[in-house]
Amino acid sequence: MGLWQVNADTLARSRFVVSPLAETFAALKLLHAGVGRHPGESRWLAAHLPVYRARLAADPVTGLLVKAGLGREWIADFLTPAPRGGEDFATEVLRVRGAGVAESHAHLRMSLAGELPEALVRDDLPGRAAGLLEWVWEETVQPSWERRRRVLEADIAVRLGQVSRGGWAAVLDSLRPGTRWLGESTFQVNRHEYPPREISGAELVLVPVTPQTGWVSWEESSRYAVVYPCAGVLAQEREVERAGALEALLGTGRARVLVLLEYPLSTTQLVAVTGQGLGSVGRHLRVLWDAGLVERRRVGRSVLYVRTGLGDALTRKR
Repeated sequence: MGLWQVNADTLARSRFVVSPLAETFAALKLLHAGVGRHPGESRWLAAHLPVYRARLAADPVTGLLVKAGLGREWIADFLTPAPRGGEDFATEVLRVRGAGVAESHAHLRMSLAGELPEALVRDDLPGRAAGLLEWVWEETVQPSWERRRRVLEADIAVRLGQVSRGGWAAVLDSLRPGTRWLGESTFQVNRHEYPPREISGAELVLVPVTPQTGWVSWEESSRYAVVYPCAGVLAQEREVERAGALEALLGTGRARVLVLLEYPLSTTQLVAVTGQGLGSVGRHLRVLWDAGLVERRRVGRSVLYVRTGLGDALTRKR
């Protein structure tokens, strides 16, 4: 399994960051897989997958680069620079474009666990990778970035609450399948069989993304990142628009909350996503719960709300 040795000082300085590039790379992984893990991802794929596949069919070198870079157990490192936080997409993607030729070839050999195909023995791979990521960002992520960012920030707020209540161990255990705090300064970051890495003294950043995926990345000896799927999946525009049919019955704010609860969300996440106040969201949830339209689920010390079957029936598009 992948193990990182983390001292108390590094753990205490750990922080959560939002990264437009990480969100874009997660979207690229979803496009590459071609299969959604929940209805929202499936609808997103239906909108974007045909154009993505047509783009790669017209550019087979880049298509081969994606296949090679997203290896079975190892992603080519130059594709996933460790996020620094507070940077926009244009700044982050420059680190992909600026990767060295020898570096990109070495990373691809690692992800392939073998030699490069002849078609990839060329000097423009970092530029091709950056160009594809720019396309994924502009066409599939940027139009919904503000909503995505709110969901990511809400997840961070929930995780920070976990830190204050149960310490970093509680958070690291729950990031994604395969992550566990093993005690004695040992953090299991995945289930792959790789040699342990000593990261004491480095910066550790935790990065949520809305697609249900994750990975690890690093800048040797200085910054390490764990990218994980956030707890609240992204609501699609058509789901949000559906609230309009319920407004006369429930009121605008309450209808908006009910539509968003196709997937479990905490009160904090709902506040961030809807922009409504904590008191208003709490009152909406109480009325919806009393009416049998939502139910509560406890996950650790967090309480998540999700629609019941009756709530689903009420929001179902006719």
